[in-house]
Amino acid sequence: MAASRASKEKKRDPRASLALLWGEQDQPRRGPKPSLTAERIVACAVELADAEGLDAVSMQRVAAVLGVTTMALYRYFPGKAELVDLMVDAALGVPVEAVDPSEGWRAGLADWARQCWALYRRHPWILTATAMRRQLMGPNQLAWLDAALATLAPTGLPAAQQHDTVLLVIGHIRNLAQQLVDRDEEGDQEWNRLSADVLERHGHRYPALTAAIAAGAFAPTTADPLTFGLDRILDGTTLLITRS
Repeated sequence: MAASRASKEKKRDPRASLALLWGEQDQPRRGPKPSLTAERIVACAVELADAEGLDAVSMQRVAAVLGVTTMALYRYFPGKAELVDLMVDAALGVPVEAVDPSEGWRAGLADWARQCWALYRRHPWILTATAMRRQLMGPNQLAWLDAALATLAPTGLPAAQQHDTVLLVIGHIRNLAQQLVDRDEEGDQEWNRLSADVLERHGHRYPALTAAIAAGAFAPTTADPLTFGLDRILDGTTLLITRS
């Protein structure tokens, strides 16, 4: 039984995920009335991932938290992969209402980006859950993409360039999110110490880098990490719109 369960955890059925995401799965017609719901299972898994990371989420662990057998969860989900697909869509939620269209596309897309950035900080496991595989998009995830494209629609940019702009913004956000996930204060201190020692002995070989460090290029800052890169992307998009 353990081996069979493990194999279920490893495989992913895209059709099952899509049916679950869009509420199109077949409902059981026989047997006792279910004591759980898919929504309750997903909410439990999201809370677990928020507290301990995505690796802590397993069918066994979620079942234990809910006080049911592991097999009870397989009534709702073929395995963890399908559960994670629904966790992502649930964690994203519905986009907050966009800013006033009269404020322009730039304000709208910047607001959208800040909402996304807040989500990645609140649910850092989303980065892992949506990486390295083709992501099946549920209603909430599609709503976020639709909202971003809606802000760019009045610009007159071709649809492909609108989409590419959104990808640039979300790529910037994911990069920042990865930095937060990888941050280790103790490790950073050791890295800084070793780097300083190397540069003290070999800094003359890297004059531009040494000068930048001396001028505070790597000094700690309280500035919002999202702002600089986002503004540069929006500046470039503004120029593209003007040229078009």
